[in-house]
Amino acid sequence: MPELKEIPLRFRGYAEPDMSRRAAEFRELMSKRRTVRHFSGRPVPRRLIEDCVMTAATAPSGANQQPWTFVCISDAAMKTRIRQAAEEEEREFYGSRASQEWLDALGPLGTDAEKPFLETAPWLIVIFGQRYGRGPDGGKVKHYYVPESVGIATGLLIAGLHNAGLASLTHTPSPMGFLNAICGRPDNEKAMILLVAGYPAENAKVPDIRRKGADEIIAWRE
Repeated sequence: MPELKEIPLRFRGYAEPDMSRRAAEFRELMSKRRTVRHFSGRPVPRRLIEDCVMTAATAPSGANQQPWTFVCISDAAMKTRIRQAAEEEEREFYGSRASQEWLDALGPLGTDAEKPFLETAPWLIVIFGQRYGRGPDGGKVKHYYVPESVGIATGLLIAGLHNAGLASLTHTPSPMGFLNAICGRPDNEKAMILLVAGYPAENAKVPDIRRKGADEIIAWRE
């Protein structure tokens, strides 16, 4: 195994009071993040999306293989194709008997097959997981922990978009194979999340729901 080259860690520490302040401020910022289904058509600069995606690309990944591809789409015709295909898949799902348990679980959060936000929002970001890579000789290279790695990167992307002042929606039409064809991605990539990004519509509303508290999600062992 070749020797790993190492470089000095570039790490900035903070005094404990500053750490507490920064943590509390970021918690407050992220507490205002909500999933939005009503978007404005107001344009968003490409550079802003690029910065958010490259923030996502700082995520840790199995063996540092970075097994992700982000296809960023603003082309109106492509967005229309994605909406049409996604709605077709959704109609088949909602019309199936297997969907009833899922719809019952959603309760008042349930949605229907109509997805106008896929055309209205200025950007769609299709997040693909690379099931395997290719070596210099063209042979397959096994990727490790792909869903976990892509999930972490997606979380950073959502946080980055919110920090920039944009809203987002994680959409997962089932199945998602049509996205490979529309986006021109190879067979070794699997579409995992269709992320909608942009400004919320002026009249946008969100469900009146609560998030679980610390006592419901944290188990301390001190």
